[in-house]
Amino acid sequence: MRARPVGVLEGSRADVSFAAGLLIDKFLYHLPLYRQHQRLTDCGITVSRPWLTQLAQRTISLLAPIYEAQFASIRLSRIKAMDETPIKARPTGRGKMKTGYFWPIYGEADEVCFPFFPSRSHAQVRKLLGMQPALDAVLITDGYDAYQRYAEKTGLTHAQCWAHARRDIFEALESEPTGVTEALEQIKAIYAVEEQIRERQLVGADKQLYRLTHSKPKVEVFFDWIERQFARQGFTPTNPFIKALNYARKRRLGLEVFLTDPDVPIDTNHIERALRVIPMGSRSWLFCWTELGARDVGIIQSLIVTCRLHGVDPYTYLVDVLQRVALHPASRVAELTPRLWKEHFADHPLRSDLHGLPD
Repeated sequence: MRARPVGVLEGSRADVSFAAGLLIDKFLYHLPLYRQHQRLTDCGITVSRPWLTQLAQRTISLLAPIYEAQFASIRLSRIKAMDETPIKARPTGRGKMKTGYFWPIYGEADEVCFPFFPSRSHAQVRKLLGMQPALDAVLITDGYDAYQRYAEKTGLTHAQCWAHARRDIFEALESEPTGVTEALEQIKAIYAVEEQIRERQLVGADKQLYRLTHSKPKVEVFFDWIERQFARQGFTPTNPFIKALNYARKRRLGLEVFLTDPDVPIDTNHIERALRVIPMGSRSWLFCWTELGARDVGIIQSLIVTCRLHGVDPYTYLVDVLQRVALHPASRVAELTPRLWKEHFADHPLRSDLHGLPD
Protein backbone atom coordinates (compact mmCIF):
# COMPACT_ATOMS: atom_id res chain seq x y z
CA MET A 1 0.00 0.00 0.00
CA ARG A 2 1.41 3.38 -1.02
CA ALA A 3 2.21 5.74 1.89
CA ARG A 4 0.30 8.99 2.19
CA PRO A 5 2.21 11.81 0.43
CA VAL A 6 4.01 14.27 2.68
CA GLY A 7 2.15 17.58 2.74
CA VAL A 8 3.79 20.99 2.40
CA LEU A 9 2.05 22.01 5.62
CA GLU A 10 3.29 20.19 8.70
CA GLY A 11 0.64 17.87 10.09
CA SER A 12 -1.76 18.55 7.22
CA ARG A 13 -3.69 15.80 5.47
CA ALA A 14 -3.48 17.72 2.18
CA ASP A 15 -1.02 16.83 -0.54
CA VAL A 16 0.52 19.78 -2.38
CA SER A 17 -1.59 19.02 -5.45
CA PHE A 18 -4.77 19.29 -3.39
CA ALA A 19 -3.71 22.62 -1.84
CA ALA A 20 -2.71 24.06 -5.22
CA GLY A 21 -5.92 22.86 -6.86
CA LEU A 22 -7.98 24.43 -4.07
CA LEU A 23 -6.39 27.83 -4.71
CA ILE A 24 -6.63 27.56 -8.49
CA ASP A 25 -10.32 26.65 -8.40
CA LYS A 26 -11.13 29.51 -6.04
CA PHE A 27 -8.97 32.32 -7.37
CA LEU A 28 -8.53 31.49 -11.06
CA TYR A 29 -11.85 29.83 -11.84
CA HIS A 30 -13.82 31.63 -9.09
CA LEU A 31 -15.33 28.49 -7.55
CA PRO A 32 -16.25 29.35 -3.94
CA LEU A 33 -15.00 27.07 -1.19
CA TYR A 34 -18.51 26.03 -0.21
CA ARG A 35 -19.03 24.67 -3.74
CA GLN A 36 -15.69 22.92 -3.67
CA HIS A 37 -16.78 21.40 -0.36
CA GLN A 38 -20.00 20.17 -1.97
CA ARG A 39 -18.07 18.65 -4.85
CA LEU A 40 -15.67 16.85 -2.50
CA THR A 41 -18.61 15.51 -0.49
CA ASP A 42 -20.28 14.24 -3.68
CA CYS A 43 -17.03 12.43 -4.53
CA GLY A 44 -17.01 10.70 -1.14
CA ILE A 45 -14.26 12.87 0.38
CA THR A 46 -15.22 13.95 3.89
CA VAL A 47 -13.56 17.13 5.12
CA SER A 48 -14.94 20.05 7.09
CA ARG A 49 -15.73 23.37 5.46
CA PRO A 50 -13.57 25.35 7.97
CA TRP A 51 -10.64 23.06 7.21
CA LEU A 52 -10.70 24.16 3.57
CA THR A 53 -10.59 27.80 4.64
CA GLN A 54 -7.69 27.16 7.02
CA LEU A 55 -5.83 25.20 4.35
CA ALA A 56 -6.20 28.05 1.86
CA GLN A 57 -4.98 30.62 4.36
CA ARG A 58 -2.00 28.56 5.54
CA THR A 59 -0.98 27.73 1.97
CA ILE A 60 -1.12 31.37 0.89
CA SER A 61 1.03 32.31 3.89
CA LEU A 62 3.82 30.15 2.42
CA LEU A 63 3.68 32.24 -0.74
CA ALA A 64 3.98 35.61 1.01
CA PRO A 65 7.81 35.86 0.66
CA ILE A 66 7.50 35.26 -3.09
CA TYR A 67 4.87 37.98 -3.34
CA GLU A 68 7.15 40.39 -1.45
CA ALA A 69 10.05 39.59 -3.81
CA GLN A 70 7.82 40.27 -6.82
CA PHE A 71 6.64 43.54 -5.33
CA ALA A 72 10.27 44.58 -4.76
CA SER A 73 10.97 43.89 -8.44
CA ILE A 74 8.03 46.05 -9.49
CA ARG A 75 9.17 48.93 -7.29
CA LEU A 76 12.51 48.94 -9.15
CA SER A 77 10.77 49.38 -12.51
CA ARG A 78 11.38 52.67 -14.27
CA ILE A 79 7.87 52.66 -15.69
CA LYS A 80 4.95 51.57 -13.56
CA ALA A 81 1.18 51.64 -13.98
CA MET A 82 -1.07 51.99 -10.95
CA ASP A 83 -4.78 51.92 -10.18
CA GLU A 84 -7.14 51.22 -7.32
CA THR A 85 -10.25 49.06 -7.11
CA PRO A 86 -12.69 48.57 -4.20
CA ILE A 87 -13.42 45.38 -2.29
CA LYS A 88 -15.73 44.72 0.62
CA ALA A 89 -13.63 43.99 3.72
CA ARG A 90 -13.80 44.43 7.49
CA PRO A 91 -17.19 44.05 9.18
CA THR A 92 -18.62 47.23 10.69
CA GLY A 93 -20.43 45.43 13.50
CA ARG A 94 -23.79 46.51 12.11
CA GLY A 95 -24.26 43.71 9.61
CA LYS A 96 -22.45 45.59 6.84
CA MET A 97 -18.97 45.53 5.36
CA LYS A 98 -16.59 48.45 5.00
CA THR A 99 -14.97 49.12 1.65
CA GLY A 100 -11.24 48.60 1.33
CA TYR A 101 -9.06 48.97 -1.75
CA PHE A 102 -6.62 46.94 -3.76
CA TRP A 103 -3.96 49.15 -5.34
CA PRO A 104 -2.67 47.09 -8.30
CA ILE A 105 0.80 48.05 -9.50
CA TYR A 106 2.15 46.81 -12.83
CA GLY A 107 5.90 46.79 -13.55
CA GLU A 108 7.75 46.98 -16.84
CA ALA A 109 8.70 43.27 -16.62
CA ASP A 110 5.00 42.27 -16.85
CA GLU A 111 4.62 41.62 -13.14
CA VAL A 112 1.63 42.80 -11.12
CA CYS A 113 0.91 42.97 -7.40
CA PHE A 114 -2.34 43.67 -5.58
CA PRO A 115 -1.48 45.27 -2.22
CA PHE A 116 -4.46 45.97 0.02
CA PHE A 117 -5.18 49.05 2.12
CA PRO A 118 -8.32 49.91 4.08
CA SER A 119 -8.66 53.32 2.41
CA ARG A 120 -8.14 55.25 -0.82
CA SER A 121 -6.15 58.04 0.83
CA HIS A 122 -3.24 59.76 -0.88
CA ALA A 123 -0.82 58.38 1.73
CA GLN A 124 -1.16 54.87 0.31
CA VAL A 125 0.68 55.84 -2.88
CA ARG A 126 3.68 57.00 -0.86
CA LYS A 127 3.63 53.86 1.28
CA LEU A 128 3.59 51.61 -1.76
CA LEU A 129 6.07 53.35 -4.05
CA GLY A 130 8.35 55.10 -1.58
CA MET A 131 9.73 58.59 -1.94
CA GLN A 132 12.82 57.78 -4.02
CA PRO A 133 11.69 56.66 -7.48
CA ALA A 134 14.04 55.11 -10.01
CA LEU A 135 16.03 57.32 -12.36
CA ASP A 136 13.77 58.82 -15.06
CA ALA A 137 10.80 57.06 -13.46
CA VAL A 138 7.35 57.34 -15.04
CA LEU A 139 4.05 56.53 -13.35
CA ILE A 140 1.04 56.12 -15.65
CA THR A 141 -2.41 56.29 -14.06
CA ASP A 142 -5.93 57.60 -14.39
CA GLY A 143 -6.84 61.11 -13.28
CA TYR A 144 -7.07 60.52 -9.51
CA ASP A 145 -5.19 63.47 -8.01
CA ALA A 146 -3.35 61.31 -5.44
CA TYR A 147 -0.96 60.24 -8.21
CA GLN A 148 -0.31 63.79 -9.37
CA ARG A 149 0.47 64.89 -5.83
CA TYR A 150 2.88 62.00 -5.45
CA ALA A 151 4.59 62.96 -8.71
CA GLU A 152 4.98 66.56 -7.58
CA LYS A 153 6.57 65.47 -4.29
CA THR A 154 8.99 62.96 -5.80
CA GLY A 155 9.80 64.58 -9.15
CA LEU A 156 8.91 61.58 -11.28
CA THR A 157 7.05 61.99 -14.56
CA HIS A 158 3.31 61.47 -14.35
CA ALA A 159 1.82 60.07 -17.54
CA GLN A 160 -1.95 60.04 -18.03
CA CYS A 161 -4.17 57.42 -19.62
CA TRP A 162 -5.82 58.16 -22.97
CA ALA A 163 -8.42 55.43 -22.41
CA HIS A 164 -9.76 57.28 -19.36
CA ALA A 165 -9.91 60.55 -21.30
CA ARG A 166 -11.78 58.79 -24.10
CA ARG A 167 -14.16 57.14 -21.63
CA ASP A 168 -15.23 60.47 -20.14
CA ILE A 169 -15.88 61.89 -23.59
CA PHE A 170 -17.86 58.82 -24.68
CA GLU A 171 -20.11 59.10 -21.62
CA ALA A 172 -21.09 62.62 -22.76
CA LEU A 173 -22.48 61.27 -26.06
CA GLU A 174 -26.10 61.97 -25.18
CA SER A 175 -25.47 65.63 -24.31
CA GLU A 176 -23.48 66.51 -27.46
CA PRO A 177 -23.49 63.66 -30.01
CA THR A 178 -21.84 65.62 -32.83
CA GLY A 179 -18.96 66.93 -30.74
CA VAL A 180 -18.38 63.62 -28.98
CA THR A 181 -18.33 61.72 -32.27
CA GLU A 182 -15.74 64.11 -33.66
CA ALA A 183 -13.58 63.79 -30.56
CA LEU A 184 -13.75 60.01 -30.62
CA GLU A 185 -12.70 59.92 -34.27
CA GLN A 186 -9.63 62.01 -33.45
CA ILE A 187 -8.66 59.75 -30.55
CA LYS A 188 -9.24 56.73 -32.77
CA ALA A 189 -6.70 58.15 -35.22
CA ILE A 190 -4.12 58.44 -32.41
CA TYR A 191 -4.71 54.82 -31.43
CA ALA A 192 -4.39 53.77 -35.07
CA VAL A 193 -0.78 54.93 -34.98
CA GLU A 194 -0.15 52.65 -32.00
CA GLU A 195 -1.54 49.75 -33.99
CA GLN A 196 0.82 50.58 -36.86
CA ILE A 197 3.73 50.59 -34.42
CA ARG A 198 2.76 47.10 -33.20
CA GLU A 199 2.42 45.82 -36.75
CA ARG A 200 5.86 47.19 -37.64
CA GLN A 201 7.28 45.89 -34.34
CA LEU A 202 8.98 49.21 -33.70
CA VAL A 203 10.88 49.74 -30.45
CA GLY A 204 13.22 52.26 -28.91
CA ALA A 205 14.28 55.23 -31.03
CA ASP A 206 12.34 53.98 -34.07
CA LYS A 207 9.14 53.85 -32.05
CA GLN A 208 9.73 57.31 -30.60
CA LEU A 209 10.41 58.79 -34.04
CA TYR A 210 7.26 57.20 -35.45
CA ARG A 211 5.16 58.63 -32.63
CA LEU A 212 6.67 62.09 -33.05
CA THR A 213 6.10 61.97 -36.80
CA HIS A 214 2.59 60.51 -36.84
CA SER A 215 1.01 60.79 -33.36
CA LYS A 216 2.23 64.21 -32.26
CA PRO A 217 0.48 66.15 -35.07
CA LYS A 218 -2.78 64.33 -34.31
CA VAL A 219 -2.48 65.07 -30.60
CA GLU A 220 -1.88 68.76 -31.32
CA VAL A 221 -4.90 68.90 -33.63
CA PHE A 222 -7.01 67.28 -30.91
CA PHE A 223 -6.08 69.81 -28.24
CA ASP A 224 -6.47 72.73 -30.66
CA TRP A 225 -9.94 71.41 -31.40
CA ILE A 226 -10.70 71.28 -27.66
CA GLU A 227 -9.76 74.96 -27.31
CA ARG A 228 -12.17 75.83 -30.10
CA GLN A 229 -14.97 74.01 -28.28
CA PHE A 230 -14.38 76.12 -25.19
CA ALA A 231 -14.58 79.25 -27.35
CA ARG A 232 -18.01 78.28 -28.68
CA GLN A 233 -21.13 79.85 -27.23
CA GLY A 234 -23.92 77.99 -25.46
CA PHE A 235 -21.97 75.58 -23.26
CA THR A 236 -22.09 75.84 -19.49
CA PRO A 237 -19.24 74.60 -17.24
CA THR A 238 -21.49 71.82 -15.97
CA ASN A 239 -22.26 70.50 -19.44
CA PRO A 240 -21.07 66.83 -19.53
CA PHE A 241 -19.33 67.39 -22.86
CA ILE A 242 -17.38 70.40 -21.60
CA LYS A 243 -16.52 68.62 -18.35
CA ALA A 244 -15.14 65.67 -20.32
CA LEU A 245 -13.06 67.93 -22.55
CA ASN A 246 -11.79 69.81 -19.51
CA TYR A 247 -10.62 66.51 -18.01
CA ALA A 248 -8.35 65.99 -21.03
CA ARG A 249 -7.38 69.65 -21.27
CA LYS A 250 -6.15 69.81 -17.65
CA ARG A 251 -4.10 66.64 -18.17
CA ARG A 252 -2.52 67.52 -21.49
CA LEU A 253 1.07 67.30 -20.26
CA GLY A 254 0.47 63.83 -18.85
CA LEU A 255 -1.34 62.69 -21.98
CA GLU A 256 1.63 63.76 -24.12
CA VAL A 257 4.31 61.86 -22.17
CA PHE A 258 4.03 58.79 -24.42
CA LEU A 259 5.12 60.88 -27.41
CA THR A 260 8.66 61.38 -26.11
CA ASP A 261 9.25 58.13 -24.19
CA PRO A 262 8.91 54.99 -26.33
CA ASP A 263 8.59 52.75 -23.26
CA VAL A 264 5.49 54.54 -21.95
CA PRO A 265 2.18 52.98 -23.07
CA ILE A 266 -0.59 55.19 -24.37
CA ASP A 267 -3.02 54.00 -21.70
CA THR A 268 -3.42 51.80 -18.62
CA ASN A 269 -5.47 49.12 -20.36
CA HIS A 270 -2.84 46.52 -19.48
CA ILE A 271 -3.39 47.03 -15.75
CA GLU A 272 -7.17 47.29 -16.26
CA ARG A 273 -7.10 43.83 -17.85
CA ALA A 274 -4.96 42.47 -15.01
CA LEU A 275 -7.23 43.76 -12.26
CA ARG A 276 -10.40 42.24 -13.74
CA VAL A 277 -9.83 39.24 -11.48
CA ILE A 278 -10.85 41.40 -8.50
CA PRO A 279 -14.40 42.36 -9.57
CA MET A 280 -14.87 38.95 -11.23
CA GLY A 281 -13.60 37.05 -8.24
CA SER A 282 -15.56 39.07 -5.70
CA ARG A 283 -18.63 37.13 -6.76
CA SER A 284 -17.03 33.98 -5.43
CA TRP A 285 -15.46 35.58 -2.36
CA LEU A 286 -18.52 37.81 -1.76
CA PHE A 287 -16.23 39.80 0.50
CA CYS A 288 -13.12 39.48 2.65
CA TRP A 289 -14.02 39.18 6.32
CA THR A 290 -10.81 40.77 7.53
CA GLU A 291 -7.99 42.90 6.21
CA LEU A 292 -5.77 39.84 6.58
CA GLY A 293 -8.15 37.92 4.33
CA ALA A 294 -8.01 40.67 1.74
CA ARG A 295 -4.22 40.62 1.83
CA ASP A 296 -4.31 36.86 1.25
CA VAL A 297 -6.45 37.46 -1.83
CA GLY A 298 -3.93 40.03 -3.04
CA ILE A 299 -0.98 37.65 -2.60
CA ILE A 300 -2.43 34.71 -4.50
CA GLN A 301 -3.97 36.82 -7.27
CA SER A 302 -0.65 38.63 -7.78
CA LEU A 303 1.09 35.33 -8.48
CA ILE A 304 -1.69 33.77 -10.55
CA VAL A 305 -2.17 36.84 -12.77
CA THR A 306 1.60 37.19 -13.29
CA CYS A 307 1.77 33.51 -14.25
CA ARG A 308 -0.80 34.16 -16.96
CA LEU A 309 1.11 37.20 -18.19
CA HIS A 310 4.23 35.04 -18.67
CA GLY A 311 2.51 32.02 -20.18
CA VAL A 312 3.09 29.91 -17.06
CA ASP A 313 0.50 27.34 -15.99
CA PRO A 314 -0.54 28.53 -12.50
CA TYR A 315 -1.26 25.03 -11.17
CA THR A 316 2.12 23.63 -12.25
CA TYR A 317 3.79 26.72 -10.79
CA LEU A 318 2.05 26.49 -7.41
CA VAL A 319 2.72 22.76 -7.02
CA ASP A 320 6.41 23.43 -7.64
CA VAL A 321 7.01 26.55 -5.53
CA LEU A 322 4.99 25.30 -2.56
CA GLN A 323 7.54 22.47 -2.32
CA ARG A 324 10.55 24.72 -2.90
CA VAL A 325 9.80 27.79 -0.82
CA ALA A 326 10.65 26.34 2.60
CA LEU A 327 14.02 25.01 1.38
CA HIS A 328 15.03 27.68 -1.12
CA PRO A 329 17.65 30.19 0.11
CA ALA A 330 15.88 33.32 1.36
CA SER A 331 18.43 35.49 -0.45
CA ARG A 332 17.28 33.97 -3.76
CA VAL A 333 13.53 33.92 -3.17
CA ALA A 334 13.07 36.16 -6.23
CA GLU A 335 13.88 33.09 -8.35
CA LEU A 336 10.49 31.71 -7.30
CA THR A 337 8.50 34.62 -8.73
CA PRO A 338 6.65 33.53 -11.89
CA ARG A 339 8.88 35.56 -14.23
CA LEU A 340 12.15 34.07 -12.93
CA TRP A 341 10.68 30.65 -12.12
CA LYS A 342 9.95 30.28 -15.83
CA GLU A 343 13.65 30.79 -16.51
CA HIS A 344 15.05 28.61 -13.70
CA PHE A 345 12.58 25.80 -13.02
CA ALA A 346 9.83 25.57 -15.65
CA ASP A 347 11.63 22.90 -17.70
CA HIS A 348 11.79 20.49 -14.74
CA PRO A 349 9.06 21.41 -12.24
CA LEU A 350 8.58 19.52 -9.01
CA ARG A 351 5.46 17.37 -9.05
CA SER A 352 3.18 15.95 -6.41
CA ASP A 353 3.90 12.41 -5.19
CA LEU A 354 0.53 11.57 -6.69
CA HIS A 355 1.49 12.84 -10.16
CA GLY A 356 1.16 10.18 -12.83
CA LEU A 357 -0.78 7.70 -10.71
CA PRO A 358 -3.79 6.09 -12.41
CA ASP A 359 -7.17 7.54 -11.50
